[in-house]
Amino acid sequence: MKQQANLIRAGQVIEHDGRRWTVLKQQIITPGKGGAFIQVEMRDLKTGNKTNERWRTADTVERLITEDREYLYSYTDADQLVLMDPETYEQMTVPVSLLGDQAPFIQDNMTLNLHLVEGDPVSIDLPPHVTLEVIEADPVVKGQTASSSYKPAKLSNGVKTMVPPFVEAGERIVVRTEDGSYVERAKS
Repeated sequence: MKQQANLIRAGQVIEHDGRRWTVLKQQIITPGKGGAFIQVEMRDLKTGNKTNERWRTADTVERLITEDREYLYSYTDADQLVLMDPETYEQMTVPVSLLGDQAPFIQDNMTLNLHLVEGDPVSIDLPPHVTLEVIEADPVVKGQTASSSYKPAKLSNGVKTMVPPFVEAGERIVVRTEDGSYVERAKS
């Protein structure tokens, strides 16, 4: 299905130069002189190579239709995720690389949204937030104001993030799976 380049969004799958790409990031740039263009960071579905491409906003690209299916995460086997279809209980393996930087946020029995193109997995969406325990947090430095200061902390999945000064080791917090940033304290 053809679409204008300025309608490209992260997560879409497009065909370009005879290969399939998943869109990671997109940004519309309006220079001071000349027409606007869109810069797209994308990953080749076969090789995993990343590239940046620019199109004028009036250009058209071929967007592939994806089928979305929900799966439950079972376990990781080397570099493969083992997922289970909750309706048929069939198992499917997909490469961990489809998750990219979000891989540490996957948890047992988590519901994942898998995007398929002609039966081939092309990307995975995690839930927007997960609850994790803070295992290490720097002590509060006196004199810091609570409104603008954050301190480094290490989470139970090994990811380091910045948290407000009142968060201490042992507490459970909610973090964004997109970038690992702090959202709030977990409610009991």
